[in-house]
Amino acid sequence: MDPLEDVLTLLDTRGHLSSSLVAGGRWAVRFDAPSGVKFNAVRRGRCLLELEGTADPLALEEGDCYLLTQPRRFTLRSDPEAVAVDAGRVFASSEGGVARAGDGTDEEVLLIGGRFSFGDRARTLLLEDLPPVIHVPARTPQAETLQWALAEIDRELRDGPMASTLVAEHLAVVMLVHVLRLHLTREPGAASGWLAGLGDPVVAAALTSLHSRPEHPWTVAELARACAVSRSTLAARFKSTVGRGPLEYLTRWRVELASRHLRRGTDTVSAIARTVGYGSESALSTAFKRVNGISPRDYRRTTQAS
Repeated sequence: MDPLEDVLTLLDTRGHLSSSLVAGGRWAVRFDAPSGVKFNAVRRGRCLLELEGTADPLALEEGDCYLLTQPRRFTLRSDPEAVAVDAGRVFASSEGGVARAGDGTDEEVLLIGGRFSFGDRARTLLLEDLPPVIHVPARTPQAETLQWALAEIDRELRDGPMASTLVAEHLAVVMLVHVLRLHLTREPGAASGWLAGLGDPVVAAALTSLHSRPEHPWTVAELARACAVSRSTLAARFKSTVGRGPLEYLTRWRVELASRHLRRGTDTVSAIARTVGYGSESALSTAFKRVNGISPRDYRRTTQAS
């Protein structure tokens, strides 16, 4: 797996679609802070997005989509003067998977949306490295790759063939991957942590090697040879981009993998240690406690009891 696929798989990334929103005339809908990552796509018309903690509203055009990566309240509106109503009230009266807002009879705006849910470690592994809003305008070349997924989601929701909800939710995850790819390509300096490393060809090669064989006893010298650079070049670029050295990153990734085994499986700590690249239970325990502040056995007891 590549690093992005690895992390999204580890986090049990899932798409959840909500009712579509059709609005006309003057309207505004106020939403509570979402759990997970919220997304919307403007399939028809235009509107404004106001996000808590940002100064200016974001103008959305037909074909635009966005991700909200932080738990912040937000409002969608036709204009700055429209009086906002609570989204819960609007969506409670949905019919046929469509909620309606506004004081006009013309259906001027259509938005489809939902959210992505993740495992417990999403904030640390993925979301804190992203800006609070990722906007993909329709009139940019990058947005073209999203149009197929959005059109298929729209068709599944509109026509309702067999298993349409399942298909649409899987397509939403496809859309998420495309948006993250485009974000990294379009704004390579806007990401941080391991996500930023994916924008550097040398660091990306190192991350791919580490994720491909996390159990391997990597050294910086061997990793540098795999990336066709010097040891000092790799160490410097990795540290400046990712924020920690390659072997420290490897330790943390191994601990994440061990955490998943401890949460879900019944293998002994000793067996898990060997699986993720440690020669003994004590070696894993030392690394695990340094990263998580708790021993593997206590972690298993705590997470499986909750």
